[in-house]
Amino acid sequence: MSESQYIQLELQGRVALVTINHPPVNSLSPGVIAELDTVLKSIEANDDIGAVVLTGAGPKIFVAGADIKAMSAMNSTQAEELAHNGQSTLNRLEDMPKLTICAINGLALGGGLELAMACDMRICAEHAKMGQPEINLGIIPGFGGTQRLPRIVGVGRAMQMLITGDPIDAQTALAWGLVNAVWPGDQLVERALELARNAAAKAPVAVKLIQQAVYQGIDKPLQLGLHCEINSFRQVFETEDKSEGISAFLEKRAPQFKGK
Repeated sequence: MSESQYIQLELQGRVALVTINHPPVNSLSPGVIAELDTVLKSIEANDDIGAVVLTGAGPKIFVAGADIKAMSAMNSTQAEELAHNGQSTLNRLEDMPKLTICAINGLALGGGLELAMACDMRICAEHAKMGQPEINLGIIPGFGGTQRLPRIVGVGRAMQMLITGDPIDAQTALAWGLVNAVWPGDQLVERALELARNAAAKAPVAVKLIQQAVYQGIDKPLQLGLHCEINSFRQVFETEDKSEGISAFLEKRAPQFKGK
């Protein structure tokens, strides 16, 4: 396990477990964001890592927002810089060519929910609550909440969360499609690791190309999105993994993917 001041990185085979540990509420201070960005860069560059699980330290809180004390002294220029840095790090997470799974182990508020939404998948503990309460401070989300939330749950539900500031519980998040599954808190991380191990065993280039097709096409008209899929489909047929995967299927054996 490697550990910085705020971010713990544990490698379990081809899976990276990233834990945010910034007591008392794992807030996304500028220092936490900078360290997370550095850790994500190292994961991105490591071809031996096939999937990532992101969670928070402790049983009750994933990330309960940005660092309000740090924000209280900021002027508009400093706030803009904070938003740029936060969005840059979350974009790095979203764009990572490996499956990313957020295990929401408790409260995910403000920047915490924004961080979770930058992952490919989210699962949460039964006691988890999620919300964008910035409106209650007279401000708005700055790490992507106004953009990712409506894309995931729809405009009406996103407006409800953004303008009332009220959190939703785990079962509502599941019904709205904000999370993929709800688990007892003591099973959450292991369930996330199971998903990650499954993903890490797949063909890495195909995983990357699926992400490319989905994220490039999601905001485009269907016909343009389908063109994105054709482009990714063509690219995957240029890989050694495609030949290995099809041969293994025909020969009734497990494939040995190399990421090439």
